Formats: sequence, C-alpha cells, structure tokens
Amino acid sequence: MKVILVSDVPNLGRAGDVKEVADGYARNYLIPRGLAKQATPGMLRDLKHRQATEAAQEERLTARLQSLAKRLSQVTLVFDAKVSEKGRLFGSITTADIAEALERTVGEKFDRRKHILCEPLRHIGEHLVPVRLSPKVTVNVRVVVRPEGEATAESTTEHHT
Repeated sequence: MKVILVSDVPNLGRAGDVKEVADGYARNYLIPRGLAKQATPGMLRDLKHRQATEAAQEERLTARLQSLAKRLSQVTLVFDAKVSEKGRLFGSITTADIAEALERTVGEKFDRRKHILCEPLRHIGEHLVPVRLSPKVTVNVRVVVRPEGEATAESTTEHHT
C-alpha cells in the first residue's frame, strides 16, 4: 500500500515522503497513529503542489538572504572602547553589541545567539565576525575596535563602557 507520511517515522522516512509499505503495517500501525495517510491520486497531486510551492518559497528566501549577505559583506562596524596599555579592552564587545549595531546599520533583526558566530571581542584591531543568515548562507562582517578618543570616519560608531 502506498502511504504519505504525515510525520517522521524512524527507519521509514520523513514527513511528506511517499512510501510503499505492507498493507498490515499501514492499516494497523501507521494510519491509526496518525503517522501516515493512504496515498490517493488527489493527495499525491496536493503533495506535489505543496512541495513545488515550498521549493519556490525557499528559492525566494535564499535569493533575499544572498542579497542581504552582499550588503553585510560591505559593512564595517566601528566600536570605541576603553583600552589598557597592552591593547586589551576593559570589558568586551559582545555578540549582543554586534547584533544591535548590525540591526541599526542594515535594518534587519539579528539574534545574538543564532546569527553572530564569535566569542566576545577583547582586543583592539580589525576582526572578521561570521554572521550566519541561514544554514546555507554565512557572511563575514568587518568589525573594528579602536581606543576611545581616536577619531576616524567610519560607517557606524558605538560607545561601549
């Protein structure tokens, strides 16, 4: 019997897969537990339509994220911080600081845990910070940490105390 899996079934397949299984397995286990439905021609048509719609939506999302990645690769974030004589910061520039500055610069929301893939910055200088927009799209953003009071023209400035 052909069935369409409604949810993931270990050792059989993932939700949305069409599988050929034994009649008894389908009638006595999969269908009563709501794990699968019998595959009728109408349901197969609906499944194909839904998969095509999801693929098109995924393609649009990937294109949008690629465009955002291109914009982010050209961004330079500048942070002024109090620094010791050895060039080490009093405190650090955190992922939350970076996410907030990116949000102000680009106008998109960034989650410090999900998107910013680095440890807090504790030294002056230039750093490349990886930003994950999706599992397939990651971009490096240039972050410059400089001592407080040093003035140069940059795109974004934030004071960290």
